[in-house]
Amino acid sequence: MAKLDESARGVYLITVTPFTDSGALDLEGIDRVTDFYLEKGVTGLTVLGVMGEAPKLTAEESRTYVKRVLGRVGGRVPVIVGVSSPGFAAMGELAKSVMDLGASGVMVGPAATVKTDDQAVAYYEMAAETLGPDTPFCVQDHPLAYGPQLPLPVLIRIFKAIPAAVMLKHEDWPGPGLAKLSALRAASDRGEIRRISILAGNGGGLFLPEELSRGADGAMTGFSYPEMMVDVVAAHAAGNVERAHDLFDAYLPLARYEQQSALGLAVRKYLLVKRGVIASAAIRKPGPKLSATDVADIERLIARQERRLKEIG
Repeated sequence: MAKLDESARGVYLITVTPFTDSGALDLEGIDRVTDFYLEKGVTGLTVLGVMGEAPKLTAEESRTYVKRVLGRVGGRVPVIVGVSSPGFAAMGELAKSVMDLGASGVMVGPAATVKTDDQAVAYYEMAAETLGPDTPFCVQDHPLAYGPQLPLPVLIRIFKAIPAAVMLKHEDWPGPGLAKLSALRAASDRGEIRRISILAGNGGGLFLPEELSRGADGAMTGFSYPEMMVDVVAAHAAGNVERAHDLFDAYLPLARYEQQSALGLAVRKYLLVKRGVIASAAIRKPGPKLSATDVADIERLIARQERRLKEIG
């Protein structure tokens, strides 16, 4: 599998991690969910992300999971692996392991200890040194999950200083997200930095059409209907921006519901069970559970979504 580089574009789907009802890794479920994503036309996969419950897996489970996904993918699409860790030793060990297995690159979010701009730049320089020059990586700008802010001047310094940083997962929301994306693209247009890949990660694609219009190369996020992102990105790339918005609008109410901060993963897993992709909606503790009222909401939204998709064709 070719390594990740600045030309990456399309939809890199953030995968869920299937568990059995008892909480064990569901290996056959990993195969099914991987097949499902590929059948829906994704460009790549990103595993061990925030919504993949990565912090709840043991180190051995993480390697088992990645190995299973890579084996199922069989080189058909790139696979990025989240390796964020409080310490560089664990990050380096996992990154080497998954790159040896055939991953295309890794993703790194800033540590919670990062407090200043200089510390943020230094952190990514140390991460790059740990990973080595032959491991390309995606910078994950996700303050809601990690805490530290990565303002535009910091990102410019990072991408200037570190050749192995080839991608940004644009996930700074709520905040200056769209303006930051536009400014970063303008900086590369002016020649201040090389043009990097930028994939939109905001909340299941809640701002995907706008991010594409601001210069994003695609999406890197999760949604129980990955075909939405695939079709929206394709329509936008073909110049049919209104079609992209129409498709997006049809899915938006359910996507919004799935992005609740506490309940979102439970909603996503419920929908994947309903679609026949995974056998259990189990979430490792600590994790939320859906109420009967939540399920009623979801079922109403599904019905409305199906009607709207038929209307727009």
